[in-house]
Amino acid sequence: MSFITRKSLLSRLFVLAFLIATALIISAIFIWSGVYNVGADNTHTRPVHQILQTLRERSIETRASKLEVPTDLMDLAHIVQGAGNYDAMCVACHLSPGVAQTELSQGLYPAPPDLTANRVDAASAFWVIKHGIKASGMPAWGLSMGDVYIWNMAAFLQKLPELDAAEYQALVASSDGHSHGGGETLGHGSSGDASGDHATHDHAPAADAASDHHDMADHHHDTTQPAHTDTSTLDHSKEPDRAHRDVSATTPATPTPVQDTVSKPAAPATSDDHASHDHQH
Repeated sequence: MSFITRKSLLSRLFVLAFLIATALIISAIFIWSGVYNVGADNTHTRPVHQILQTLRERSIETRASKLEVPTDLMDLAHIVQGAGNYDAMCVACHLSPGVAQTELSQGLYPAPPDLTANRVDAASAFWVIKHGIKASGMPAWGLSMGDVYIWNMAAFLQKLPELDAAEYQALVASSDGHSHGGGETLGHGSSGDASGDHATHDHAPAADAASDHHDMADHHHDTTQPAHTDTSTLDHSKEPDRAHRDVSATTPATPTPVQDTVSKPAAPATSDDHASHDHQH
């Protein structure tokens, strides 16, 4: 009797292993075939959509539940500061009061939630803003923003569904705009240092140096100029000092943001470039 029981158990295990192996083979063939359409203009099947939605929601809830929301989260100063960054970084996908759709919000799939109509709890909002969501178009802003600024955005999101267009614009106008401690000065997507050191760089002299460099290059290659062109006005002694003058910057300890006043830097001229120019014709 025990022999028959053991044999039956082995048979069942064999059948189970066979079914699992068959399922894996079929899945591999399905994936490799490319038959599943991953285009954003073609929605998931209902089972796939339900699986992905449940996976996303449970992942966020599990991690957000471990966060401690600041007790002063809803202070007006935090809401105002968050409004500026939201307007600069989020409206293209998550909209603003009075805006129905944008090109991005229409083209993304899964569709980004309309945050003017749907309130997301502060802890979940903080986690998603900081870490992003894979394969959804939601970036991990925590790579360039400190936690204090992310909490300010989460605070603003609690207020956003209550605002009309005029109230929204008033909050944004009273904020410091796109400002979260330095990373914004490089532009999102830049691989540069987001620690804030670039926020106080003086790039104007570098632009002047680049202009001088091009002026000299034009002079060198212009063969129609007289033989005794006066080059005394070209001051090369200042070029090395003009390239980059770094001023020390520190990450703000409070939500008070660093002003976003830096434009895209011009490529600095180097002293070697000027040394190789022959101005004698």
